[in-house]
Amino acid sequence: MLLAFGSSLSDDLVLAPFDVQTSLAHVDALAGGGIVDEERAGALRRALDQVAAEIDDGDFAAYARASGAEDVHGAIDQRVRDLEPEHGAFLHAGRSRNDQVATTLTLYARAQAQAGAARSTAIAGALLGRATVELAEGTLLAATTHWQPAQPVLLAFWLVAAAEPFARAAKRFTAAAATASESCPLGSAALAGSSLPLDRPAAAARLGFARPSRNAMDAVGTRDAALDVAHAYVRACLDASRIAGELVIWATPAYGYVKLGDASSTGSSLMPQKRNPDIFELMRGVASAEVGRYTGALSSLAGMALSYHRDLQETKRQIVECVERGSDALRAFERALADTQFVRETCNAHAGDGYGVATDLADALIAQGMSARDAHVHIGALVRQAEDEGRTLSMSPRESVDGKVTPGSTSPTAVAEAIASLSAELGET
Repeated sequence: MLLAFGSSLSDDLVLAPFDVQTSLAHVDALAGGGIVDEERAGALRRALDQVAAEIDDGDFAAYARASGAEDVHGAIDQRVRDLEPEHGAFLHAGRSRNDQVATTLTLYARAQAQAGAARSTAIAGALLGRATVELAEGTLLAATTHWQPAQPVLLAFWLVAAAEPFARAAKRFTAAAATASESCPLGSAALAGSSLPLDRPAAAARLGFARPSRNAMDAVGTRDAALDVAHAYVRACLDASRIAGELVIWATPAYGYVKLGDASSTGSSLMPQKRNPDIFELMRGVASAEVGRYTGALSSLAGMALSYHRDLQETKRQIVECVERGSDALRAFERALADTQFVRETCNAHAGDGYGVATDLADALIAQGMSARDAHVHIGALVRQAEDEGRTLSMSPRESVDGKVTPGSTSPTAVAEAIASLSAELGET
């Protein structure tokens, strides 16, 4: 029972390809330091290449589960010894599970950060592509605050607003990937470095790190790079959940602003007419759960002394869960977003709901010299009168949108400039 309790194999099988990379780099460090000769180094490399092929084929997972190893790192080491009985036992020379795990997790984090940056860029780009189309169509929308009609805007303006957070997410992921490329823990051993002359610069270079870590004790105990990547996924999922929440409401008959695609919505087991926004609802739920996972990972570090402690196994588990679930959720969100169609006629028809042009009428009075307070009172009275008489105000939603003059506004010119600027920024990410 205690062995099962202490095992992390089911949690960290996803790290297997990165552990092979770590082990190959360690062979370089052993060979570069003269600890193993070229014959032995070659045998170890061949065995690790075989393990990598088994991971790609899907065969390694079954081996690992049957091996009795407590984690994926031990299972790979055991498989190397199986493949090379004469040489395999030398793979772990000068290496601790501590620096091995720290390096492997950092490599995983870097790869997932790069993937997150690419996906965030793709989502932002897709939103901007749709903004370009809707700008050309001139589609209007009744924008809300507090879920009450506020002011008419271009639908393209809303789409740019939806794209902006993903442009920031891409930057966040890119920064996390850069952090995960700075310092290589491999060669730190348990916490004090090694008495063997490991070629740490060679290992760091093979793995794409800028340099070996500066302090062995810190290197085996920190999870900062992986936490940065997990944080980026949490933030991206939160951004997606806000858009998803709005689209869930827009898909209801009461709004009818969007039509969900059949490929990314589900029916009911009882009601044949249903088209449920399950992916967007799940996006909301995943975002909430992601916050919990990330908080758990942070909490697992509270009060932990320097160097390695087994608590970090829980940190690793929660980071991996956070990254894997976040990645899956963003992929599904991207697909569901592509399947969602805006109903332009409905959006345009309701753009003037709630007397959203009132602010523009007040601004017109202010431009003529009236104080802001008096203009607010005066137009407020006109709105009440129009409500009582069941009529609209004298300005159209289109005139409201076209009348905006500030940079960053919903005017067609400003929206076109925003699309161009953000598109250029995405190209630099």
